[in-house]
Amino acid sequence: MATTRLDRTKVARTALDLLNETGLEGLTLRAIAKELDVKAPALYWHFKDKQALLDEMATEMMRRMSADFLAEPDPDWRVAIRTSMRGMREHLLRYRDGARVYSGTHFTDLSYAAPLEAHLRTLTEAGFTPPAAARAWSTAYSFTIGHVIEEQAPGPDEDGGGGLAARAERLAAYPLAAAAGEELFRAHDRGFAAGLEAVIAGIGATLAAPDTA
Repeated sequence: MATTRLDRTKVARTALDLLNETGLEGLTLRAIAKELDVKAPALYWHFKDKQALLDEMATEMMRRMSADFLAEPDPDWRVAIRTSMRGMREHLLRYRDGARVYSGTHFTDLSYAAPLEAHLRTLTEAGFTPPAAARAWSTAYSFTIGHVIEEQAPGPDEDGGGGLAARAERLAAYPLAAAAGEELFRAHDRGFAAGLEAVIAGIGATLAAPDTA
């Protein structure tokens, strides 16, 4: 057994490195222990189960995002949301199943607090009420994570469905649904950009103060 001292952050970083090889389903404490050259029980000192590990992995992802692009939002709230959500998507896409790992977890420290505070301040200084600022951030954040989950899920070209042509053939009686395949399953960059602009426009129309909408 290796004598290198383990800590939660080291294990989480190793797990993130391994994720691209195994995917979420194949990521086990046993596989991570093998990568670290320790026995699996050594990891249970730090994580009681896989969910606890995912919480720490998501926290490490947040630490990296905070360092990369979340710390200093643009004073224009639209630019701040656009830049942050684009950066979040790019970051989640670095990891196989990255959005699934990140979603539904609980952060294990307060690394999220400073960037969240900074973005909420940008929104409130632009005229949003505190509840509206929180809802604006949450809406854009949820859209981004949801989009990447779908983007990283197997599509018709990957799930044994025969690709878009076969999908269109199955949907021959539903021409609009058939034609939507290209937009839904291949135009990810364009789709995210268009969806994010719709979210930002909706935030401006429904949550911003009248003089900032």
